[in-house]
Amino acid sequence: MRGRTRLLILAALLASQTLHAQSSPEADRRAEQPTEIETDRDSFTAAVSTAGRGRLIFESAYSFLDNRSTKETHGLPEVLLRYGLTERLELRLGGNYEVGGAGNDVSGGAGAGEELSGGGKLERATGVSYGVKYRVTEQDEWIPGSSILLTGFTPTSGPETRTQATAGYIFGWELPERWKLDAGFRYRTDGERHDHFNTWAPSVVLKATIGERVNVHAEYFGLFSQGKETDFVKHYVSPGVHYLVTDDLEVGFRVGWGLNDQAARFFANVGVGLRF
Repeated sequence: MRGRTRLLILAALLASQTLHAQSSPEADRRAEQPTEIETDRDSFTAAVSTAGRGRLIFESAYSFLDNRSTKETHGLPEVLLRYGLTERLELRLGGNYEVGGAGNDVSGGAGAGEELSGGGKLERATGVSYGVKYRVTEQDEWIPGSSILLTGFTPTSGPETRTQATAGYIFGWELPERWKLDAGFRYRTDGERHDHFNTWAPSVVLKATIGERVNVHAEYFGLFSQGKETDFVKHYVSPGVHYLVTDDLEVGFRVGWGLNDQAARFFANVGVGLRF
C-alpha cells in the first residue's frame, strides 16, 4: 500500500506540470511529431515523442539475457501498440511472454515489468501492459522537451499474480548535427513472492544519425530496489543501431553488458517498428 501511495504522489507531481502546457491549436502545432517513426523499443529510455494524432505505431522485439547465476531469459514478442488520441496524448497496449530464470531488466516497451523469480529454475510468464504517454513540454532553447508515462502490468500466467504500476518521466534535447540527448527515470511497484518493494530506474542515451537512414546510440541505465528484503543494484551500458527502411518502418538491434555482479552478464534485443 505504501508503494502505491508513493506512486500516486509521484504521478500527481508529474501530471501537475501539464498545467503549464497550453492546450490551444497553436500548442498542438508546436507538439507536431517527427516525420520519421520513433519507437520506444530502440533503447531502454523511451522516446520523448508521442505517436501523433490518429497514428498507430506497432512495435515488437525479442530479448535474450545471459544471466550470471540463473538460467538465461528469453522474451518475445514484446508487442506494444501506441495510438495517438491527440498530438500530445497516446494510449498504449502491450503483451509479452518470458521464459527463464530471472526477469527481463532491459526492455523499454512491453517487455518491462515482468518479474520471474526462478531462483535458478526455469519459469514462464505472460502478461499485458496498458497505459498512457502525455507530451508535457516542447524544447525551447535549454528547456527540454518532456513527456510523462504511466503504465500498468498485469500477469496472466506465471509465478507472480499482482498488478504492477510504473510512473516515468522522459526529457531530452535536439542537438546540432542531428544529435539527440534523452534521459529519464521510472518508479515501479514491485514484488517477489511475499516480498514487496519498489524499483527505480534512471537512464540516459545519446543518439546520432549517420547518413539519411541509419541511427546509432550509446546508453547507460540502472535498476535500484528500495525496501526489498535483499536490495539489488544493477548497472548496464548498451550501444545500438536502427535502420529506417521507410519513414514508417524501422528495424533495430542493440546489445549491452552488465557492469556489476547483480546485473545480467550480456543481453541482446532485436525488433521492428511500423507506423500506420
